[in-house]
Amino acid sequence: MTVAIDRQPEQDLHQNAQKSVSVTDDLVLDGGFVMPKQAAGDGFVAPEINSFGNTFRDYEAETERQKTVEEFYRLQHTNQTYDFVKRMREEYGKLDKVEMSIWECCELLNDVIDDSDPDLDEPQIEHLLQTAEAIRKDYPDEDWLHLTALIHDLGKVLLHPSFGGLPQWAVVGDTFPLGCAFDEANVHHKYFKENPDFSNPAYNTKFGVYSEGCGLDNTLISWGHDDYMYLVAKENGTTLPSAALFVIRYHSFYPLHRAAAYTHLMSEEDKENLKWLKIFNKYDLYSKSKVRVDVEKVKPYYLSLVEKYFPAKLRW
Repeated sequence: MTVAIDRQPEQDLHQNAQKSVSVTDDLVLDGGFVMPKQAAGDGFVAPEINSFGNTFRDYEAETERQKTVEEFYRLQHTNQTYDFVKRMREEYGKLDKVEMSIWECCELLNDVIDDSDPDLDEPQIEHLLQTAEAIRKDYPDEDWLHLTALIHDLGKVLLHPSFGGLPQWAVVGDTFPLGCAFDEANVHHKYFKENPDFSNPAYNTKFGVYSEGCGLDNTLISWGHDDYMYLVAKENGTTLPSAALFVIRYHSFYPLHRAAAYTHLMSEEDKENLKWLKIFNKYDLYSKSKVRVDVEKVKPYYLSLVEKYFPAKLRW
């Protein structure tokens, strides 16, 4: 039944955070979108510490926040199985939970906090706008990328009662393929030993049920907000370019885009789109801060982008 809602290695990582974005090849998207070879010299500068005073994505720091994060990954790694992901994609792929606009979904996120994130405990709407505004400053002509930043985490509404109130481990956190061995690049890898797939001979080899170069579209990635928002955008007929959909679907796939794990499963198209994801990731990760964004001031601009790339109401 449709319900209408009327109303959102670590040292290298640290060093790379201080560098300006630079790519060696021109990137061209569907429809002729072109990415400049290098960001402006006065572009976004990554901060050295997160809002808790720690380095970004530090999963070993001894803090109360880290205890919550580690417990999250214990549950996620234990419960995300190949069969579970298949069931979730089938159920939520129906898009029969709620009907609402992009901005209404943004507002729903006001009460959502991601327990898997060691860098942020602000409501998610803050993170969406921080990311989008940081990209907008550096790449003012790439409006598709601004909108991608705004909507990339909207799938976290799966935590909301309107969507069944899924547990955090089924919505957020780093993602990874199911149906093949769990690479050690996954954070808190030790907890996979409790996952039924870990000892299943059909799933615990390098390729598992897949083949080399099969393409990420032909794999099952752990269920969560990334894959869900990808389904929502695609099935509602968005006109965003394919690279935007790739960013939405795999932005939490940190073992791939930070540690180059699972590259044997990638197609040539995946490898091209990965360049865009790496650009996006800098802003997604390092724009998290206590700096507030004036929502009402920037809202008209983002509403214009929503109108350009999406229908007025979407099925969720």
